[in-house]
Amino acid sequence: MLRRITLGALSLLIFQISALAADLPELQELRAKIAAQQEQIQRLQQSVNEQQKLLERALQTASAPAAPAASTSIDAPAQLVNAVNRQGRDIVNFPRAMQGGESKPSPLSVSIGNSTFTPLGFMDATFFARSTNVGSGIGTNFAGIPFNNQATGQGKLSETNFSAQNSRIGVRVDSTVMGAKVLGYLEADFLFNNNSNGYQITSNSAGFRLRNYFVDLQKNGFEVMGGQDWSFLTPNRKGLSPLPSDIFYTQNMDTNYQAGLIWTRQPQFRFIAHPNESFAIGVSLENPQQYIGGGAGASTATLPNNLSATLLNTQFQANGNILGVPNWFPDIIVKGAYDGKAGAKAMHVEAAALISGFKDYVPASISTAIAGTHTAVGFGGSVNANLEIVKNVRLIANTFFSDGGGRYIFGIGPDVVVRPDGSISPVHAYSTVDGFEAQVSKNTLLGAYYGGAYVGKNISFDPTVAGSTLAKPVYSGYGVPAGTQNRSVQQITFDWVQTLWKNPAYGALSLINQYSYIWRDPWFVPAGTPKSAHTNLVYINLRYTLP
Repeated sequence: MLRRITLGALSLLIFQISALAADLPELQELRAKIAAQQEQIQRLQQSVNEQQKLLERALQTASAPAAPAASTSIDAPAQLVNAVNRQGRDIVNFPRAMQGGESKPSPLSVSIGNSTFTPLGFMDATFFARSTNVGSGIGTNFAGIPFNNQATGQGKLSETNFSAQNSRIGVRVDSTVMGAKVLGYLEADFLFNNNSNGYQITSNSAGFRLRNYFVDLQKNGFEVMGGQDWSFLTPNRKGLSPLPSDIFYTQNMDTNYQAGLIWTRQPQFRFIAHPNESFAIGVSLENPQQYIGGGAGASTATLPNNLSATLLNTQFQANGNILGVPNWFPDIIVKGAYDGKAGAKAMHVEAAALISGFKDYVPASISTAIAGTHTAVGFGGSVNANLEIVKNVRLIANTFFSDGGGRYIFGIGPDVVVRPDGSISPVHAYSTVDGFEAQVSKNTLLGAYYGGAYVGKNISFDPTVAGSTLAKPVYSGYGVPAGTQNRSVQQITFDWVQTLWKNPAYGALSLINQYSYIWRDPWFVPAGTPKSAHTNLVYINLRYTLP
């Protein structure tokens, strides 16, 4: 109002001066100056009005209810299956290979000094069913699919179950110490008692179980990590990050994931260099296990008759026996990764190498074998790619090959066999997981995968078995005649992950669906037995994730 009165007065003054002394040069100059000032005042008034409108719109936006956050792009699809909150903050930009946009604190974060504590996790309510009775709980024993014949009752029965065991809880701590970024991470679930005692008549006694527990430090392009985490050999989605959200283990609800996937979670120490934003290379020293089979429903390698009872059951891991098993040296894994762009499309490519050591000792009292120490070294390697071929559609290609690396294929095959003379022989094992992941809309993610594992035959004539002759030989090793050991296990899977609701302040609710067809082929097929065993499985899971 004051500005309008001022403008009116100035206009009247100009009119009067013009009427009285229009011909005076001094007054004409004054009139020009006043006109210029009037123009400046009008522009200032217009600017003030525009700023006032912007302020009113900003206040209206701030007072309005928060809109649901947009779904994360295919660059981080694992957010729907991992216990890490990835709602745009990518966890303190640590380490370099994981850097993204500026971090935003979780509504649940608590700061103490220069450390931030963030609870993480989700609640799962899972329905799962199989067309045959695998009997392995929420996680499928791929190598133990029963045959569908009259002799095996499990192959004639289906199974239907509900479970909350895959629910997870944990915490991460982000801090700085002497200029180094420090990440502490703990994640646990309830899959410990995944056996007959885990499902009781009146109470489900699923036990609390450690998944990941590690500390990671990064400074000046170098990174050191120690603790229990996914193996360095497990494929990454992003760099060489230790965070579960940056690890590739499909979008499957099956807690044993996909046949052919290379993975284990075990204690380790990593040393990584980040020469620039795109490249990372490192080495990991990981807990070894001299494994001869018996996990994931697989058969154990047939032991030589002269050694099995007195020696090998205490020197090799078999059928879950891990206490007191000696190991020669840690598994050594070297891995390099490149993350870059092909135009506007993101790509992740990596390669890894594995070195494992195996050792046994035969006492002189066993005269049918060579007394003393026997050793063998196993080797393996992998080449993996995660490529955005079109916007929000990724091609997945993971391959693994080894002599002595069967344990890393979810234990589907043994690392080694032992010959009757006490010597150790690594077993050939190969696997792959390939497929697509597509973020077809902001709330819908689709995935399709093929996974397969092949375990080579490695047998020896065993003369220490009574009645074993060259005319009627009895064999030890893997793939023996009349045995049940698998030649291959394969799986086709389709996933559909639907975000039903999401709010940065309250978390997210999602529906995760999986269908798989699995089949296995043994090395030896007894008369009257089907050539392969197969099953169909379905998972439907409702998940609430913490914000």
